[in-house]
Formats: sequence, structure tokens, C-alpha cells
Amino acid sequence: MLDLRDVVKQCAERLERFQRNPHRLGEQNTKASLISPIIEALGWDLRDPDEVSHEYRRKGTDNPVDYALLLLRTPKLFIEAKGLGENLDVPRWANQTIAYATAAGVEWVALTDGMQWRIYNAHAPVPIEQKLFRTVRIDDTEQAVELLSLLTKDNMRDNRIDDLWKGFFVDRQVNVELTSMFSGTEPPAELVALLDRRLPRLTADEVRTSLIRARATFDFPIPTGQPVLPSGAAVHPAPHLSITTPSVSPSDQRPATAGRRTRPAVTPPERLIKVTDMIAAGRLRPGSALHGDYRGVAHHGELLADGRVRCNGQIHSTLSAAGRAVKLQILGHDAPESKISTDGLSFWRATDAVSGDVVSIKEIRSRCARDRDDSQRSSGR
Repeated sequence: MLDLRDVVKQCAERLERFQRNPHRLGEQNTKASLISPIIEALGWDLRDPDEVSHEYRRKGTDNPVDYALLLLRTPKLFIEAKGLGENLDVPRWANQTIAYATAAGVEWVALTDGMQWRIYNAHAPVPIEQKLFRTVRIDDTEQAVELLSLLTKDNMRDNRIDDLWKGFFVDRQVNVELTSMFSGTEPPAELVALLDRRLPRLTADEVRTSLIRARATFDFPIPTGQPVLPSGAAVHPAPHLSITTPSVSPSDQRPATAGRRTRPAVTPPERLIKVTDMIAAGRLRPGSALHGDYRGVAHHGELLADGRVRCNGQIHSTLSAAGRAVKLQILGHDAPESKISTDGLSFWRATDAVSGDVVSIKEIRSRCARDRDDSQRSSGR
């Protein structure tokens, strides 16, 4: 059996050739060239129907799943394959497979077009878009090896992915709450009071003003009990918790706090990029699902082709207006403006159509700005 890292690299090399005309490959060739080799490198015997069932049906009348990986003849993981270049954002691909897995009692589902792998927990008691555990691209070798190694036969037998999911599920809820503390124009009073006590040289107003300026992001480490690759090499853990805050002018600079790093300021050209520009650049797609979290509750919308947002049966002219409406729904119409004012670019997340990951619209805007800079440099302007 080939080493998983070597197989991932081989598939990445093939992708460089295939991507020139991805739709010519088709689903069957994608499976043979890009998906089956990965499954085999994960330690599953493709030729043993008691271990890998091709075109699996729980009942004869069911639509088949491309691969069912079995332990003791019991399905442990469903893999739904699409041809290279297929749009994995089409909701029915994940919906159908997850629904089938739920009915079959199978907890884990992978959706892949050979380039991108998306891993879902079908049994998670959350809306379907929150069942997504992690996404990775094969051309990102180290990240691909780290994620796919969770699907080895040994790791699936030891339920290592279940342990990591539990930590991820908790961390995501904590992350939502932490992020909400920094996402509004008015920081929580209890946070101001806590820092006021811990920073006796600052006034409460100084602390409050500083928190209003802060824009924090949080990265959580992978829990202990790392998965083991088929070759026996352990996966390295993710970076420790880090917090990102915006840059300040030199006159406002103070000694940096441990665990913080300065984020580059938003440039004037970046501020001019509109949602419709992101759509035109191919970073956002009309009809994309939008996700926003407020006070521990997940909210969803739909991005329209003209940049407006459909949310809770209403159409809003901007992302900020849609986020504001979400807060009004929770806080009531008598809530003070400071509580409901919303930066829609930070509030809403969507799938970056180029990279495939789910990030804030503000991050997608930053990527569009970098794309423009790169294009201008390459053209010599």
C-alpha cells in the first residue's frame, strides 16, 4: 500500500493536467484517477466487497452511494463522488447523501469531486450546513493528509474522528459566542467590567472604546489523541489560540498584548469593492447560502444576483440590513441602535467559490482585493 502523502501528491499532479478541461474527465474517470487511489491509501481494500461496497444500496429500491466503507460488514462511511469540476455547492448533493446516511445509521459522509473533500457528520443535531466538519483540497498536501488520515480504516475503527468532532462541535459554539462579543458596536458590559478590574490603570471608558475598535478571530487547537497515518507518522496539531485585532495609528500604539497580532488595515480600494464586484470576480455565486451566528443561534440567508439578501422571507438591500433584521428579530424593535447596528460583511459567511472554504464576506472582499493587486502587478501596472 502506497503512503497516503505520496498518493495525495500524485493526485495533485494529475489535477494540474485534468484541470485544463475538467469536465472531460467525468465521474467514472474521476473515481478511478483521483478518489479510489485515496481510499486505497487509507488502508481500505477496494477489491473486498466486505470492506468497500461500490454503488452501495441499503435497499434494492434506493439510489446508490458511490462507496460505502465497512467495518465488520457494517457501513462506517459513505463517499459520494462527483466528476471533477462539478459544483459541490449544489445543495442536493450533500442533502441526499446525508439524508440517506441518517436513514442507514451511518454517521460519517464524504462528498468529493477528486479535488475537494468535504466531511460531514450526518447525525449532528444541527441544520445541515452545520454538519460540515472540515473541507480540504488535494493540492494542499499537508492539510489534505491531516484531514483524510481521519478516514483510515484503523482510525475509523478507533473512532478518532468522533473524538475530534466532539471537540470541534464544542469549540464552534464557544467561538460563536466569543466572536459575538467583538462583532457589535457595543461590547458586553460584563466584558468591560472584567477588563476594568484587571487593568486598574485604565478607565472603564478606555476599555470600552478599545473593545469597540477590536475585531477578534479565534483559532482552536486540535484536541489530543491525534490520528495516525497509514505510514505511522502522527499528524501535527493545529496552531494554538490566536487573536487578531486591527492596526492602529502610531499615536495610538501601545505595547502589544500576548497572543495578539496586528491585522493590516483595510485599504481604500478594498473598501470600494461591492458584493456585486465579488460576484463578478467569481468569488461569490448568486444563490449562495449565507450563514450568520448571533447569540448562539445560527441564521441563514440567500445571496441574490444583484447583491441583495433574502432572509426569513424578506429581501434586504444590503448585507448589513439583513444582519440588522436578524438582531431586531431577537432583541425586539425597541432595542437601542447600538445593539442592532451591524457590519454585514463580518456578520455573514459564505462559500468562497474559488477556494471552497466558508469564510466571512469581509475575508472574501480581502481576497478579491489581493486578486486585483496580483493582476495589476502581473500586467506591469
